[in-house]
Amino acid sequence: MQLLNQQRIALSMFFFLSGFNFSSWASRIPTIKSALDLNEAELGTILLTMPVSSLIGLPLSGWLVAKLETRIPLTIAFLINAVCLSLIGLATTPLTLIIALFLFSLSMRIFNISVNTQAITLQKRYIRKINGAFHGLWSTGGIVGVGFTTLLISLDITIVPHLVSVSVLTVLAGLFSYRYLLRNDKSVTGNKLAFGKPDPYILYLGMLVFFAAVCEGGMFDWSGIYFEQVVQEDIFTAGYLIFMSFMALSRFISDKIIDKLGMANMYILSASLIFSGIALSILFPSFWPAMVGFSLVGFGCAAVIPMTYTLAGASKKYSPGLAISLIATFGIVGMLIGPPLIGYLAHLFSLKLSFVTFALAGIMLIPVSRAFFRMERIETES
Repeated sequence: MQLLNQQRIALSMFFFLSGFNFSSWASRIPTIKSALDLNEAELGTILLTMPVSSLIGLPLSGWLVAKLETRIPLTIAFLINAVCLSLIGLATTPLTLIIALFLFSLSMRIFNISVNTQAITLQKRYIRKINGAFHGLWSTGGIVGVGFTTLLISLDITIVPHLVSVSVLTVLAGLFSYRYLLRNDKSVTGNKLAFGKPDPYILYLGMLVFFAAVCEGGMFDWSGIYFEQVVQEDIFTAGYLIFMSFMALSRFISDKIIDKLGMANMYILSASLIFSGIALSILFPSFWPAMVGFSLVGFGCAAVIPMTYTLAGASKKYSPGLAISLIATFGIVGMLIGPPLIGYLAHLFSLKLSFVTFALAGIMLIPVSRAFFRMERIETES
């Protein structure tokens, strides 16, 4: 039991630091935009580097977790990601920024597949569910990263010492935690991708991750703008922070809720919360209704991806690493489509009406999850 706890603590450290790293970069985007004198179109084009790099990294990450113990690509990718964070801060031209972001996103994708594969393997050795808490720590690391960045900006600390210090801290913590990671978890079966008719098990889970990613990615990018333009609040970061905070809270308690309700009912609850939260924010676009609405959306989004990754680990056709890699592809596409789709709809209609997209994506979790569990029940009975 002591070894299991050490492995859980080490893995928790990697989840937390990954969230901390990502938010450290994301919260400095305005600084980078100003430093390189980029307009919105130029910045948007540069940011497309990340989902493109992630897509390239998916087959590579699936191959690595199939060939090696997950702790090896996990740690190497994490260390490269930390170094790339410094390279982002040191970038002085759009080209060097694109290169830094490409490597940052590529290493982050390999790390994410590896760390989630290890989390699912460790989950199988615990009686109670723990996977949601890992993702809660990622969100918590993100919140701490935003707070740390805000503090440094208030102290007039520039981007280079900020991101370099975060890199050094995470490299040291990663090297220390590596020794306690799960060993000998290389899967001997299910590592080959079968071409032909899509596997319904993976397809349904992928669709669930897709709709969740549309909501998450869109809320990450547009919640602050919604508060600024629709709610008309000067402190526009309130929407982003309340969404992130309730995502973190939900992920820490979602495992216990799932134990009470079951996964099938949890998807229905998640969909209902997302739909209700968006509806409240659209119908009553003032501060407190929007705050409550964004809280509900954060709470609803939080459990979907970790819960779906847990189900992926039970695939009879693919190993956990390859199953997660396949399902993550749907998530990246959702992250890629969601934010620009909101922008186009906002331009055609209004930002408030464009948020209906999130409500529709959220409610789609119900029919897709019901179809998945119906298929699983039929296979079990036959």
